[in-house]
Amino acid sequence: MMRKRRMGLTVAALAAATMLAACSTDGSVSPSATGDASAPPPAETQASGGEWFDQAVFDEQFEQRSATFEGDPETPWLQYIDGPMTDTAEWASDEPMRVCFANASISNPWRQTGFITMQQQLAALQESGVIESMEVRDAGDDDNTQIADIDFFIAQGDCDVYIISPNSTAALTPAVDRACETGKPVIVFDRGVDTDCATTFIHPIGGYAWGIDTAEFLIDNLEPGSNIVALRILPGVDVLEHRWAAAERLLTEAGMTVDDHFTGADPTEIKSIITDALSAGEVHGVWMDAGDGAVAAIEAFEDAGAELPVMTGEDEMSFLRAWDERGMTALAPVYSNFQWRTPLLAVEMIANGEPVPTEWVLPQEPIEEDERADALAANEGMPDGHYARFGGEDLPGFPEAWQDR
Repeated sequence: MMRKRRMGLTVAALAAATMLAACSTDGSVSPSATGDASAPPPAETQASGGEWFDQAVFDEQFEQRSATFEGDPETPWLQYIDGPMTDTAEWASDEPMRVCFANASISNPWRQTGFITMQQQLAALQESGVIESMEVRDAGDDDNTQIADIDFFIAQGDCDVYIISPNSTAALTPAVDRACETGKPVIVFDRGVDTDCATTFIHPIGGYAWGIDTAEFLIDNLEPGSNIVALRILPGVDVLEHRWAAAERLLTEAGMTVDDHFTGADPTEIKSIITDALSAGEVHGVWMDAGDGAVAAIEAFEDAGAELPVMTGEDEMSFLRAWDERGMTALAPVYSNFQWRTPLLAVEMIANGEPVPTEWVLPQEPIEEDERADALAANEGMPDGHYARFGGEDLPGFPEAWQDR
């Protein structure tokens, strides 16, 4: 599947990139420094974007946005970018599998939507005899709780396969390692950890791709020197930090003025941040690392009688509806919610002894203005906290399971 994307950076960003190329420590010459505007701009690791910026991963995800994915586009939760595969023959079994799932939380609408999709996929696989049961422990967004949950699963010794959606990156790494040491297959998804021991690590392209897509959209639709407020939900989660690291770098290089704030996805805090920013001057753009609270940000502009900003939100229905109703200039980046199906489908492949992608990179395409109407129509009747790219239309319980949450 080829995605639409902007084929280059602004003149200001390219100029900054060329200056950074002259400072490169590896002596290499990036394609963009030689005039290829479709290549990612060069820079030293952490030259911008702080401690979370990694140039090599930035470059990789820049290119993956236009990758061709293996598999059927009609089932994107099974698509992947071609790469190394993990042999699972040793775990093949004719008996139904017992799954142990250590979940970071269901504390926000994105995770709630995904968990419903996962439960419906589970029902289908239980019906077909692939999975016997799935024991779920929810950490409530607490590292220590999730570490204890994983250790509990290991100690009880009743798991045929572990699924882990980590709460945070560094803190959960030792616990994931301990799960791997049991010799059972370990599936990590959504957020990453600092170990490559897992049987498969399932995720959409990633935070850098989100940051690139959103920054390029703002750059395309605003003048250099525009004031942008960035609303971030929380620190320390790799995929969220990568979103901002990539966006901050590109926006800064393009001559934008950026001011970022952590909000905890609290609508009251979001309104306060926007109100304060507007009292200090014009705000031309709003960047978000998640859709939670997007409507609160829009309402703060309306309450102040200010012109609505160019905005990036997410494929949450509340944002898509607000964007549609107000005729804003906006983009809905996507961190593919359908990925919650994929770990259980990986269990099915493991039970069959089929190889699975070692790093299972799923498609991740933003919803642009010309796609918004179709996304709204396909999700008519879904609550505001639902996500358009949830991928559960063919599962048991559709649509009621997602409507009656």
